[in-house]
Amino acid sequence: MNKFGRVPKRQETGEMMMNVLAVGCHPDDLEIGCGGTLAKLSALGHRVTMVHVANGDKGHAVIKPEPLRQMRAVEAQEAGALIGANVISLDIPDLSVKSDNDELIRKLVGVIRQTRPDYIITHPPEDYMKDHMEVSKAVFDASFSATVPHFEAEGNAPHCDKPMPIYYMDTLAGVAFLPTEYVDITDYIETKIQMNNSHQSQIKWLRDHDGIDFLDFVRTVSKFRGLQCGKPYAEGFRQCTAWPRLTTERLLP
Repeated sequence: MNKFGRVPKRQETGEMMMNVLAVGCHPDDLEIGCGGTLAKLSALGHRVTMVHVANGDKGHAVIKPEPLRQMRAVEAQEAGALIGANVISLDIPDLSVKSDNDELIRKLVGVIRQTRPDYIITHPPEDYMKDHMEVSKAVFDASFSATVPHFEAEGNAPHCDKPMPIYYMDTLAGVAFLPTEYVDITDYIETKIQMNNSHQSQIKWLRDHDGIDFLDFVRTVSKFRGLQCGKPYAEGFRQCTAWPRLTTERLLP
């Protein structure tokens, strides 16, 4: 691909390859909400970048924040490596994510301008905790700011031409979320499970302290979404309907 443009078309099919940016709050949120879709995109030759805004430093009852922060950064890299994704951490402490933080917006704008996404996947505006909702709002704001020529951000990439489409991934357990689009992840469900299994600090904690088999949890939600759309396993999404982000193209795989 050129430095700031799209990935060239695959010569054997003529299909345009895309840059896809997925922005989650904690290091395992993308794997839970859209890991199968990201695996599918990567397998199709699209360029996938996974960003987690918070560093997950408070996601354990026993392990202290700093060693947990380091542990979760390694886990995130391992999960992304399973699908060949580029993984970026913005390294904000848990429970400190604020969408009106100018530094956070500048960081996100820098990532957006550098990756030039054809579309973005992130949390829905309403979810089970404030950090998730703040990430959703920050992504919406940053993706607009990335188009403003005189907005200064990290890095020196040029501004984007226009706000890109945003797709909201599922909430945890699918609560209060009705998808309008589905992605068949049947061929990628085991990859999704492996990606989630990379986050052993969370898998073990949830099992030992809460009695939750989280890998079964993730598989069950994917099977439930598959039931809704007639596939063995699927992931559900809703598109942001703000102007001018709508498109007639089918962008999800």
